[in-house]
Amino acid sequence: MKKTMYLAACSLLFLAACSEPKTVDTENPILTIEGGQVQGVLLEDDVIAYKGVPFAAVPVGELRWKKPQPVTPWDTVMVASEFKNAAWQAAHDPNDGNYGTEFFAQDAPFSEDCLHVNIWTPKTAAGKTDAKLPVALWIHGGAYTGGWSFEPEMDGEAWAERGVILVTANYRLGIFGYLNHPLLTEEGEGHSGNYGTYDQVAALKWVYNNIAQFGGDPENITVFGQSAGAASIKNLVTSPLSKGMVKKAIIQSIGGISSVLQETATQEELDAKAKAKLEEAGITTLEQMRAASYEQLAEIFKSAWGDPNAVRFSPHTDGVLLTEDFTTAAFNNTLADVPYMMGHCANDMPGLGNGEQRFAEVRDSLSQQPTYLYFFDRPLPTDGRPALKGSFHSSELWYTFHTLKRSWRPFTEADEELSNRMVDYWTNFCKFGNPNGETEGEWQKSTKENPFCMTLAVKEAEAEAPAAE
Repeated sequence: MKKTMYLAACSLLFLAACSEPKTVDTENPILTIEGGQVQGVLLEDDVIAYKGVPFAAVPVGELRWKKPQPVTPWDTVMVASEFKNAAWQAAHDPNDGNYGTEFFAQDAPFSEDCLHVNIWTPKTAAGKTDAKLPVALWIHGGAYTGGWSFEPEMDGEAWAERGVILVTANYRLGIFGYLNHPLLTEEGEGHSGNYGTYDQVAALKWVYNNIAQFGGDPENITVFGQSAGAASIKNLVTSPLSKGMVKKAIIQSIGGISSVLQETATQEELDAKAKAKLEEAGITTLEQMRAASYEQLAEIFKSAWGDPNAVRFSPHTDGVLLTEDFTTAAFNNTLADVPYMMGHCANDMPGLGNGEQRFAEVRDSLSQQPTYLYFFDRPLPTDGRPALKGSFHSSELWYTFHTLKRSWRPFTEADEELSNRMVDYWTNFCKFGNPNGETEGEWQKSTKENPFCMTLAVKEAEAEAPAAE
């Protein structure tokens, strides 16, 4: 009798399991990408996030100061449930009343093992190579020496909800990303530095080669970034190594025709400066350079901003990755011939608007592709603490990713509306090359005859109403 009851119970359990309408695999499929298999994590609103997915080999040992190499394969299913490391950089002070207070209440772990991407995609698209959703690749800012791809203001959930797959990428920064040296130049067949920008190209290629697994369309990739991330976008649309992979570009707070964050020194000049600094510290060989810790190297290259002998870490025109700068390429009409969107904040770095309008005029005379300009004019609300005020450089990022609830600031219903409007504009641009959507609308393209710039501001009637929880 007991045996009969036991068998009956087992049969019921088996039938219940077979009748389960959904399984882990159908809700959150295992994807096969370069390197192996990966599974994400289910979020609210039917979005799957894949955090900390490697797109290149770990650049340590002999790979320090070399171009990114193919990712090292793994054998088991990688459950991409946590963000990984940020690139090595100086620690932030969360009480500095500046960007530390605004964005860096807690630093991520820093490591040379930093070459990862994060992907947010609609649950209905994951694993469906025929879904062909538009894709956006975000490059973070930080003067090429700081920041990371998963800062609290950065997130892809609101984008995925609107049918755009968001990818954010890390890249090597500072000393490990942009050091020039004669020994590295000799080893690199006449070129050194620019490793962080090569990382960005590698991330773009990874997206192009793998995003179909996540439901994305490799032939519809928008690259976008802010500050040094926007300068990086300028490099990506200029570089011959990115040719054909970029279909749209958004450039935030770095100007159009401008020299902001543009290195003009030659390879020989850059090499000589770094060589002198290392020799002062007794480091004369590649073996010594690659054995040195970040802390040792940071101490060697520490200098005051006004020091004429200081070594600055940023991309330079090397003749391979970058054969010309963005401004020259704009006038030569050798940029990626795609729609552009660019703009800046009301209290941003000076002179950006003139460069943006000049870019729109140059493009209007040389290309049939549109340029859309914006002006972000929302002084961020404050609770009185000493932090950045006004519509400062980077202030639009809380709105661009709809992450207002992650900020300490007392945002209002009007801020929520502005953020939703901006995410609509940005994702529409990714879909259609037009921030209005499929048809023309209030946001006009900027031309010689019509130098239009869209003001992004809150609706005054709602400006003081607290945001709903």
